[in-house]
Amino acid sequence: MTNPRIYQNTAFSLEQEFELDDNAFGHTVRVLRLSEGEQVRFFNGQDGIEYQAKLIQVKKKTAFAKIISANVIENESPLKIELGQGISRGDRMDFTLQKSVELGVNEITPLFTERCGVKLSGERLAKKREQWQKIVVSACEQSGRVFVPQVNEPQLLDDWLAINNNTLNINLHPRAKHSIMSLPHDSQNIRLLIGPEGGLSEEEINKASDANFKEVLLGPRVLRTETAALTAITALQCRYGDLA
Repeated sequence: MTNPRIYQNTAFSLEQEFELDDNAFGHTVRVLRLSEGEQVRFFNGQDGIEYQAKLIQVKKKTAFAKIISANVIENESPLKIELGQGISRGDRMDFTLQKSVELGVNEITPLFTERCGVKLSGERLAKKREQWQKIVVSACEQSGRVFVPQVNEPQLLDDWLAINNNTLNINLHPRAKHSIMSLPHDSQNIRLLIGPEGGLSEEEINKASDANFKEVLLGPRVLRTETAALTAITALQCRYGDLA
């Protein structure tokens, strides 16, 4: 079996012995069925290091491992992207989050818009955000990333637009006159706005424009929300980031 990668939010150090948390235990022992003596790579999502560990004790409900080596991983893009994603229904949102993380997004803010079609609040919203964060973690485990992007508290589009950051702000618009390739050459911090199914309303597009979001065009065809997000991220990584 290929040496698996597992996320655990623990401050690791060489020769440290530690207990696997519930998620790491479930993945390592219940799903992968690893046993004592087998090796696993751990990362904590914060320090940029991947830790090689050996399982030293595996029981029915607990498991312990020992760190045997540590390697700094440098695979983060120089481009920092915050994705402001209009909340979409069902698997579309999950798919967008998973693939955007694989493509190098650093931060994700789910947005309530006029046409999002999803009604979430209170405990249901908290559980949904927790589910989204788990999808992000899983994408990091698969893609080799050692920094875990944050899924921010979902918020209203108006509130997100009002945040004044020193970033290049981009909104996809099918009637825009400029493409991503015509954007400024020195942009390394980007906020990317993607509408939900049905897109942004005309009023929301105008509000984004008033908030200094540049309207850009991806091409002559109308893309679904998940396709638009991933195509835009790919184009931005090709222009400013680390996709050749």
